[in-house]
Amino acid sequence: MTFPVEKVRADFPILQREVNGLPLAYLDSAASAQKPNQVIDAESAFYRHGYAAVHRGIHTLSAQATESMENVRKQASRFINARSAEELVFVRGTTEGINLVANSWGTENIRAGDNI
Repeated sequence: MTFPVEKVRADFPILQREVNGLPLAYLDSAASAQKPNQVIDAESAFYRHGYAAVHRGIHTLSAQATESMENVRKQASRFINARSAEELVFVRGTTEGINLVANSWGTENIRAGDNI
């Protein structure tokens, strides 16, 4: 079975663009990941109908936002076959994730002279 590249590309509206007469090939996802329609639609619905602080409020919208986020954590943990959902840490982007690992795990496990 082959990977359905064209089907996946169709989910990303920005990949329908052309640059200099050629289909867009976006190679900067570490800095700014492009979003598929499903993510754009889900984020839009959240901003319109349920935007609230996660794990920080005691009101209904906050509780619903927290529940939604924790459900996503569970789904993602199953998708990557994690032992538990608590193993997943959500960060805002690649830089924050790398810095988190470097300043926590790296500080305790990487020594001068180690090959990385």
